[in-house]
Amino acid sequence: MDTPTNNTYQPPLGQHAAATLSQAPVVSVKHWMLTFILCAIPIVNIVMLFVWAFGDGTNPNKRNYARASLLLALIFIVLYVVFLVLFVAIFGSMAFWPELSGTNM
Repeated sequence: MDTPTNNTYQPPLGQHAAATLSQAPVVSVKHWMLTFILCAIPIVNIVMLFVWAFGDGTNPNKRNYARASLLLALIFIVLYVVFLVLFVAIFGSMAFWPELSGTNM
């Protein structure tokens, strides 16, 4: 059985390819503070999240943050609509309950 004479670690091909890619620059605290301040302003926050999420030249970290924020907002809107429909269906049917049950109130 042949054993390799070189004892240095060689990562698998996928890991080596990922290690040679250039990393995104670190987003500074100042830029994150500006990001959070802009996200606190109504209407501006939605516009900026779409610009950061789908625009060119955005730092990948900020792009992922914007995409995650938009996805989370979409999930909350869908849940809100589902609960609103359930609420209206349940309490709307209760408004007609005396007529359906034959009791007078």
